[in-house]
Amino acid sequence: MQVHRPTNINESFRIGIGEVRIFTFQLQPTHMSAAYVPYSKTGFFSKTVCDYLAQAESIRPFYNRFPSLDSLGEQIAEKEQSQACSPEWRKKLAANLLAAYGSVDISEATQNNIELLTASNSFTITTGHQLNLFTGPLYFLYKIVSVINFCKQAKDAYPKHEFIPVYWMATEDHDFDEINYFNFKGSKIAWNRKDGGAVGELNTKGLEEVAEVIRAATGKSTQAAYLQELFETAYLKHTDLAAATRYLANALFAEQGLVIVDGNNSELKKAFAPYAKRELLSQTGHEVITASTEKLVLSGYKQQVHPREINLFYLDKGVRERIVAQDGKFYINDTDLVFSEEEILKLLDSNPEKFSPNALLRPLFQEAILPNLCYIGGGGELAYWFQLKAYFETVGVVFPMLMLRNSALLITEKQIGKWERLDLDIEDLFKSADNLAARLVEIHSSLPVNFDPQKEHLKKQFEDLYQLAKQTDPSFLGAVAAQEKKQINGLKNLEKRLRKAEKRNHNDRIIRAQELQAALFPAGSLQERNTNFSDFYLEVGDGLIPLLLKELDPFKSEFSVIRL
Repeated sequence: MQVHRPTNINESFRIGIGEVRIFTFQLQPTHMSAAYVPYSKTGFFSKTVCDYLAQAESIRPFYNRFPSLDSLGEQIAEKEQSQACSPEWRKKLAANLLAAYGSVDISEATQNNIELLTASNSFTITTGHQLNLFTGPLYFLYKIVSVINFCKQAKDAYPKHEFIPVYWMATEDHDFDEINYFNFKGSKIAWNRKDGGAVGELNTKGLEEVAEVIRAATGKSTQAAYLQELFETAYLKHTDLAAATRYLANALFAEQGLVIVDGNNSELKKAFAPYAKRELLSQTGHEVITASTEKLVLSGYKQQVHPREINLFYLDKGVRERIVAQDGKFYINDTDLVFSEEEILKLLDSNPEKFSPNALLRPLFQEAILPNLCYIGGGGELAYWFQLKAYFETVGVVFPMLMLRNSALLITEKQIGKWERLDLDIEDLFKSADNLAARLVEIHSSLPVNFDPQKEHLKKQFEDLYQLAKQTDPSFLGAVAAQEKKQINGLKNLEKRLRKAEKRNHNDRIIRAQELQAALFPAGSLQERNTNFSDFYLEVGDGLIPLLLKELDPFKSEFSVIRL
């Protein structure tokens, strides 16, 4: 079943069994453009991320190659020798991925990309994400746009190779509270139900009520009608969350040839079973990852994920629990299940789908089965990938290039106009509320509210006094220093009082700027971590994803501010 997206305001949408969706985006004629701010100047990105983007020597031991079109050729040469690129496995992988789409109609571009996986010159660029309700926050889109645009640029640079954008669905996660809602116009729209087990296997019962809330909240415009039908088709016409999310991602990105992978699959896990067996028997992961993490911390970086002795879960209907080894037996945490070594290895052989990698082992699973060159993720994701390079080397799997996904702030023309009328720069958007107020006073005050010149003049005067003190009584030096400090502090206090007075004089500007900033940074966080794409689809309509595809460059290591 497919949703037909209206391409103009007068066209109705249709939904029907077996219909092929015509999904052509039209960029509306506007003066859309983007500005860029270095990540280090936003205040929202960790030292780990900033050092990585700066290619600091301190973080260099924890990754393979820094992502660039130049280094891509070396990554291809290394990856093509791996088991994931063997002709036999490529055929199995393509057949499995195609079958997994089931009744979901896929575009010709996606089908071609899946078939291309059988060719020795084809490689994937991958991102992964949780199954957030209705895509969750905006950066879901940014991740996928990043892999699509990476593939386009890679194809231009290496025309004899094929590059396939992949979205790996995190269907085996069990953190339901992280994914059961999305924010719309500042309100939380949530799916309230009992959780348990892998979220991808949760049935979609109860989402009828959420659909009604969305219908009431979004209104009656053409764009609202599309969003309503998109949600209802995804969640009310599919039986579980994995199938609903596959449909949704496919509907949004099928024309870009996005390939969607669900790792919770018996055949895919069968290929991963040798690594799972090693994890069960030797606990190599815990030893190597712990040692690597200690080095990372000593280099000045934070530990993102703590390795377990066994980094695998036991997975069954309604259950995803840690596997714990003790006294020669394997216990399933918080259950009565216990296996001998022989029993658990037999289970791994017969039912590999019952074994689920945790956050530290999932990257290995991905890289062991995909002809992948680069993983694109957020700062937190890259931080735990940096813990894994030595482990990949130990088990003989090629470590991919790691790229920070695009980050962006979407801002309307009306908001840009308000900001520019305050004479503020784009970088001022990222200042704290107090620093923003100080900046406005500095720009608009007719008085000199910065006393740095006076402080410098005072220091020069005291230099002469210091020279005089040295020629008389040495104890006089202390008195001079104390007087200098007193007068400098006096200037600082005067400066502070003047700023405070000028803040009152410019209170209206400050309030307008801070209100606008609060709208762009909900709850003091990045818009992309809070706001759902539906807010902007109502504003921009069909132009939203093409705008992102046009403006977001994965190889441009700066934060994007995009005009709508």
